[in-house]
Amino acid sequence: MTLPHGISNNVEGWLVANIIGATAPFAYTQIAGGHSNLTFKVDDAAGHSYVLRRPPLGHRLASAHDMGREHRIIAGLANSNVPVATARGLCTDENVNELPFYVMDFVDGHVVRDKATAETILGPDGCRRASESIVDTMAAIHAVDLKSVGLDDLGRHDGYIARQLKRWHGNIVEQRTRELPLVDSVFEELMSRIPVQASTTIVHGDYRLDNCMVDAKGNVIAVLDWEICTLGDPMADLGLLMVYWTGPNDDASAWSNSVCTAKGFLDRADLARRYAETSGRDISQLDYYVAFAYWKLACIIEGVYARYLGGALGDRDPSELEPFKVQVEGATQKAVQMLERMT
Repeated sequence: MTLPHGISNNVEGWLVANIIGATAPFAYTQIAGGHSNLTFKVDDAAGHSYVLRRPPLGHRLASAHDMGREHRIIAGLANSNVPVATARGLCTDENVNELPFYVMDFVDGHVVRDKATAETILGPDGCRRASESIVDTMAAIHAVDLKSVGLDDLGRHDGYIARQLKRWHGNIVEQRTRELPLVDSVFEELMSRIPVQASTTIVHGDYRLDNCMVDAKGNVIAVLDWEICTLGDPMADLGLLMVYWTGPNDDASAWSNSVCTAKGFLDRADLARRYAETSGRDISQLDYYVAFAYWKLACIIEGVYARYLGGALGDRDPSELEPFKVQVEGATQKAVQMLERMT
């Protein structure tokens, strides 16, 4: 059998030796990949299913796709109320598969990425339940006792927003392809108005519907993609969810995805109220965190634009890249609007 790129012949022996119950031969199916970590479903001869995660092909800087750190997070969260796949093993021997990888159980559920899937699989009742469950699960993430799960030293506890602002603005300065005066001025405004960080919790960093797996009723049964998780201000996760989420009655976001406009999904304000009630946290400064999330989105899209402009997609007509410029400007304008609401 031909193995997919990213899986070597040595993986089979490692699985048999290190994963209790794993039985050769194995079948591998790539279920996610690209510039981020590669993800494979692994089915064994005994009917067990696992997931194997490893860095992208050709990647040589393990610190940017730290498998040990990601494995540590989900293994720690297994002792909490956060739904995660069960971690089964970590391989740090690069002779096995070129780079470190880890294995966890396969969770049988749905990743809802588009409106048609939401309407077909969940229906209105399931969409409402998914809205409630994604908020309740985020509150559970932020309620984790860091010491009890062994994650108290995962990152710095203070100054999260300031560090994030400097990091993302530094990226913009480093790869600048054009003048972005509004991005720069919003950065200065955000830096001058950082709210006091009321607590330090786990921050997922990319928390949204399609980074969660749900069952047919809409319950979140596994939170995925922990690769940029750290410790920091929990309100950053809520702010980012507001940017990625456009409910049936919400104004359009700078992030264009209509999935949450399906009947039954809650609107942003409903999500925010539920988070406040469930977590007991003060969300009075939410507008700031939404502004920060919009600005961060603008920086991310500008980085993609700069890479594509530099030839990451090969030679392209500049007009093909125009949507990226428009999205950057749109996200930055949204950040400005949110800051103006605060005055």
